[in-house]
Amino acid sequence: MAQLGNIFDAEAIEPSVQYEAIPPGRYLAYAVESEMKENKSQTGEYLQIVFEIIEGDYKGRKVFERLNIVNQSEKAQEIAQRALSSLCRAVNVMKLKDSEQLHGKKVELDLIIEAGDGKYAPSNRIKGYYAAGGSAPQAAAPKAAAPSLGSKPAWKK
Repeated sequence: MAQLGNIFDAEAIEPSVQYEAIPPGRYLAYAVESEMKENKSQTGEYLQIVFEIIEGDYKGRKVFERLNIVNQSEKAQEIAQRALSSLCRAVNVMKLKDSEQLHGKKVELDLIIEAGDGKYAPSNRIKGYYAAGGSAPQAAAPKAAAPSLGSKPAWKK
């Protein structure tokens, strides 16, 4: 038995709520928290960003992004860097030094649902980032092609 010291009044506290995954779609949100965390295997770090939805039926709900910024897998790092680039472009922060630069900037999150594995319930994953009220962030323009030497192929002078 454990004595609580004071009487706990359950009527004075709202009970916790179990949330289901937010339906797939685009939601206007902004980053409210971010921090670097060590991964479970202690072999790298990820940037965790907490977004809060700011309008619609799911206003106030939080969505979490975890980007493997430092990871043994180059592929995992590349995926994280591409996602971070997409987010930065969507909120117009082209040179990111501190993740706090992303806080409070409106962005549209494209959410999908990832199936649970029996141990965990289905959850949301951010599939993409879009400028608030805009379209998909644009990739860098391809470099210009070499000047043409007329109608002959380059190897035929």
